Amino acid sequence: MISNNFKSLILFTLFSSVFILKGQESISPPNFIFYLADDQDQLDYGAYGNPKVHTPAVDQLAKEGMKFTNFYTSQSICAPSRSQLFTGMYPVKNGCMANHLPVKKDIKTVIDQLIAEGYEVVLAGKSHVKPNSVFKWTKYFGSVDHRYLPLDAINSYLAKVKKPFCLFVTSDYPHGPYPKDGDYTKNDIYSLPYSGSNVPNYKPGYYQNIKSDNTQLEAVLEMVDSHNLRDNSIFIYASDHGISGKWGVSEQGLKIPFVVRWPGVVAPGTTSQILLGLVDVLPTFLEITSSKIDKNIDGKSFYKTLQGDESAVNDYIFSLATRQNIQACKVFPTRAVRGKRYKFIRNYNALEVYTSNLGKNSVINSFIKLGAESFPKIPYEELYDLENDPYQKNNLIKNSKFDIVKSQLSQVLHTWMESQDDFLILNKMPLIKPTLHPLDRNSKWNKVSKENLNELKSNDYMKSHY
Repeated sequence: MISNNFKSLILFTLFSSVFILKGQESISPPNFIFYLADDQDQLDYGAYGNPKVHTPAVDQLAKEGMKFTNFYTSQSICAPSRSQLFTGMYPVKNGCMANHLPVKKDIKTVIDQLIAEGYEVVLAGKSHVKPNSVFKWTKYFGSVDHRYLPLDAINSYLAKVKKPFCLFVTSDYPHGPYPKDGDYTKNDIYSLPYSGSNVPNYKPGYYQNIKSDNTQLEAVLEMVDSHNLRDNSIFIYASDHGISGKWGVSEQGLKIPFVVRWPGVVAPGTTSQILLGLVDVLPTFLEITSSKIDKNIDGKSFYKTLQGDESAVNDYIFSLATRQNIQACKVFPTRAVRGKRYKFIRNYNALEVYTSNLGKNSVINSFIKLGAESFPKIPYEELYDLENDPYQKNNLIKNSKFDIVKSQLSQVLHTWMESQDDFLILNKMPLIKPTLHPLDRNSKWNKVSKENLNELKSNDYMKSHY
């Protein structure tokens, strides 16, 4: 029996030979079409094992291309995920280490890199990245009614484009709001391995939004075919993070669906289990286009993976959470690293250690204390065997048999944080300057005690780039 990797090599050789036989002097550079869903768990697809959810378009892409089972975002929230994708850098380095924050003004993005290679770089749909001075898209087609993909604009663009292009189609679905009426009830919800027995009220509406997004994806795929773009386009489908683990560092929040179709190069119906992340997408695009990969990029190219090579690209995948500048904002930063088998997590303001984070400012101290008390069951350190415990249910941190593993991963994590110039290295327990959700303001998601209301001053926050 011929292996999938060998089949892929044969297909790649045949694909390359076609251009030689046709007498072309050079191979036409491929287009990139990246469809990004919003807030959808990796396991909520037929192709990933959910038989009740409606995802035939993604399932068909998986049959036509390669499905990745260990693909990650490093932060399970919208803006930081997108910023990783567009910069090839982890959130602290690029500056978007909390939701609604801008990247640093001197950052180079996929736009700069691919325009230099003769590409147009277009965003259609949800943006959620800033500043505009950095993200200068060749064209930008905003969402329709703040909710739907601009399908007419996408179709018009694909019909007329004359240059190689990179098109990001960024859906607002299945992110809420969730419809109250639809095709699903709680009885229709598939039980996931990390879910409890109770079905959350949002789940039927979430399934309905998934179905609606599938319709949009089908429309985009039909456009690609109708404009004869299938054969020379790399089509990628992903979600920015999982809804079940949003804001934290659980596997269900960080691990994302990722499917690649590239006719003639990616062997159909294949699966890759190697460790990859969103920071690896940009360097992959750059290698495919024979472009220079900037030394500041954190990611690594997986071009060879797409050709069937299952050699490791990353030894480790890193992740973080801040829980500031979100609706239920709290001071509770986390950093994590996973290797092939084990995952190590450190929660820097856990209840058992928060007193060491206190300083001279009583107002800041009160928010540090509140952050720790908001997550009383989360310990300072965690260690999981993902091979036997893929959804982090059995913390091994106090098991002496794993002391060497813990020590090794702790050092790897610290070295990475230093390379990122992580603010937790230099600051005791910093408060992040808010752009949308202040720690000391009341809202329907966040309640502040009377003595702390509106008490934080500008110099109470750490210095920032924005």
